[in-house]
Amino acid sequence: MKLQRKNRLRATALGALAVSGALVLTACGSDDNSGSTGGSGETKAASNIKCDDAKGQLRAAGSTAQKNAIDLWVKNFQAACEGVEINYQAIGSGGGITNFTQGRVAFAGSDSALKPEEVTESKKICKTGQGINLPMVGGPVAIGYNLEGVDDLVLDAKTLAQIFDSKITKWNDKAIAKLNPDAKLPSTTIQAFHRSDESGTTQNLGKYLNTAAASDWKYDPKSKSWPAKGGQAANGSSGVVSNVKDTNGAIGYFELSYATANKLNTVKINTGAAAPVEATTENASKAIAAAKVTGKGKDLALSLDYATKAEGAYPIVLVTYEIACDKGNNPETLPALKAFLNYTVSEDGQKVLADADYAPLPAEIAAKVREIVPTLS
Repeated sequence: MKLQRKNRLRATALGALAVSGALVLTACGSDDNSGSTGGSGETKAASNIKCDDAKGQLRAAGSTAQKNAIDLWVKNFQAACEGVEINYQAIGSGGGITNFTQGRVAFAGSDSALKPEEVTESKKICKTGQGINLPMVGGPVAIGYNLEGVDDLVLDAKTLAQIFDSKITKWNDKAIAKLNPDAKLPSTTIQAFHRSDESGTTQNLGKYLNTAAASDWKYDPKSKSWPAKGGQAANGSSGVVSNVKDTNGAIGYFELSYATANKLNTVKINTGAAAPVEATTENASKAIAAAKVTGKGKDLALSLDYATKAEGAYPIVLVTYEIACDKGNNPETLPALKAFLNYTVSEDGQKVLADADYAPLPAEIAAKVREIVPTLS
């Protein structure tokens, strides 16, 4: 992908909202939006945010994938709701879930749904209920790279699996050259970076590789920890992107917003469709719009199709959940929790995502989240 894609992404952001006729969002918990959204994603219609009885400090932790989205939401929410402080620690999905099940935070951010044993553990904190998965942020997991002289690169699931499994070690390997016949690939050694912390981003990449390149990636797709030997580890998406940016011959995975902010090229994925697919919010939305709700009751865990070959659908996607108790929340923080989540899933809250390289939730899923948040107790 060319570095100059930012303006084009902004121009197509509204297009992402119309994928499958599903991404035009309806407001819930806010008045009619008469404000506008600046280039930074900051909502100017802060008066539309309903604070209700929110007060005090709201602690949360988890996914680094959603950090840039959370930062925007917190800035807007705190500007509208004086007396509320939201403290979100981006420590990775695994750390966030641990903090939640130990009662240290009001909600956790996770790039993967709770496992059955984690739901069981959550019942100790949610005295009369359990932890549920509320989809809130979508987007592509970009494969970013730094290779001098190469600003347009195509890879497929098989080559990615072999690169991250240390089976392909040179950039001019014949498998990469076959996918990039017009590129002048150097013999530079590949430096593959992965997450050192437990991460839902790692898990989603693993699910993609295990689904689309099963014969080359035989690791447990449910693992949040990096499973392969070799490569180099870095903490969080920020750590991975920093190392890729500073190392010629490097490749790594992180959310698109990190690649954009650091002006890194990203890989186009050959999915078997007519043309390789770029990591854009619009292309991620095409994949996320096909997600199926597999959770029961108030739980909205989703199933994504990582093997999609649909035209223009970017297959390496994630949906970040906010994990909270359906019942048994701390009564002191419950008003702030509900007010904040009501804002993040509202039309205004979702609207700021596109400019930050995230994909707004499909309308059907957003509508279900908007029904559930007010019922938290």
